[in-house]
Amino acid sequence: MKINIFLRNCAIAVMAFSAIQSCKVPSRDGDLFEPNPIVLERMEVETLETGSKMPPFELPDMYGQMVSHEQFSNAEILVIAFISNHCPTSQAYEDRIIRFVEDYQDKGVTLVAINPNSPFGLLPEECSYSDLDDTFETMSIRAEHKGYNFTYLYDGDNHAVSLLFGPVSTPHFFVFDSERKLRYNGRMDEIERPGTANGEDLRKAVDQILAGEEVSNPRTSAFGCSVKWSWLDEWVSRINREWKEQEINIDFIDKNGVKEIMANDTENLRLVNVWASWCGPCVQELPDLLEINRYYRNRRFEMVMISADSPDKKDDALRILRNNHMAVSNFIFNDTKRDDLINAIDPDWRGAIPYTLLIEPGGNIIYKHQGVINDLELKRIIVEHPLLGRYY
Repeated sequence: MKINIFLRNCAIAVMAFSAIQSCKVPSRDGDLFEPNPIVLERMEVETLETGSKMPPFELPDMYGQMVSHEQFSNAEILVIAFISNHCPTSQAYEDRIIRFVEDYQDKGVTLVAINPNSPFGLLPEECSYSDLDDTFETMSIRAEHKGYNFTYLYDGDNHAVSLLFGPVSTPHFFVFDSERKLRYNGRMDEIERPGTANGEDLRKAVDQILAGEEVSNPRTSAFGCSVKWSWLDEWVSRINREWKEQEINIDFIDKNGVKEIMANDTENLRLVNVWASWCGPCVQELPDLLEINRYYRNRRFEMVMISADSPDKKDDALRILRNNHMAVSNFIFNDTKRDDLINAIDPDWRGAIPYTLLIEPGGNIIYKHQGVINDLELKRIIVEHPLLGRYY
């Protein structure tokens, strides 16, 4: 058994070394890292044991600059935190991580965060508490929006470093002393909800190391979203395939039906998009609208599409909806009197499409936009609304 474990660790180390070498930045031309995620074969991942030496690492930060463990050699204590953009638990701890860095940076403690997740292992539905997925490109967006005061590295291409540490979730914290021996790994504290704790488990471990003491509780249970290893791609592909196989229909609706939609007699946020098959920008934004629907459809959110095509163009509208897999509530206005549609939707609307509105229960419009949406802006409005929220 020990031989098998040894061989497994050797194989991972070799893969990690070659992967690290393959993503180094060419020094002569200064080109930045470009993500190139791959799918690995499924393997058992073991968490680093207490007392183990810290695995070396060299990974790109959120701006594409390569960062090595050697750059933190002066740190008395090095904390490696595995976090992610999409996870509600990870987001719930962001403020506590920021405060931890503020409180300990003058004590010789450095924290480095790593995103271990592969884009192949994450479904849109798993992003229902966020406005972002876990791709390399979205890391800087989250860091800048939240005001990260720590280095944030990407390991989603091949998990070269994550496989050596063995995080079980995001977040998961590993604390190394001045000799880079692992002294603590696990959670930051035991209460996820923001405002209820302040990273007591992590702080106690770090304080004991700084005081030259043994860590009284060197391992705790990490809790959060499972790491999205690339070999989960089969499951993700199956769910995506099932989504594309859903039956998509479109029904006629009159002005009174449109008024009922706008009144939103439900308990959900309702996103209404007015579009047409002949409208290039309308069709262009359908993939973004689909992603928004898949992000939030399992929460208190729903989407309604209303086609402004002539009634005799129903088949054209349906064809485009099916081509874009728009499995939402789809309608086409049953009259050619555009003023009736405009007045039923929004009397202030000037009639240009696409036109998108976000409506609270009871009919209060909290967002409306004429033209192609900014999907990030709209996602933030949705996820930060009190009916949804970023945390459990």
